[in-house]
Amino acid sequence: MATLTVRNLDDNVVRALRIRAAEHGRSAEAEHREILKTVLSAGPSSARTTAAQRLADFRDRTSGRGSASATDLLDESRQGRGRT
Repeated sequence: MATLTVRNLDDNVVRALRIRAAEHGRSAEAEHREILKTVLSAGPSSARTTAAQRLADFRDRTSGRGSASATDLLDESRQGRGRT
């Protein structure tokens, strides 16, 4: 087994970790292991899937609003600067 040392943690983070460990009936070290295992076992694909779904939902909610494209907005901005 490897050892992991984390330095320069904010006091509030350390306090929150200790409280969370006590709430779960674990030592602080055991709680740290559990947090890391939980977060890392979810994996990046889970985070990507969630983000992709949120973006798809946003596109569905905002479709058909008729907003200008980024290219149109840049062209308009450049034309406005040219007049002054």
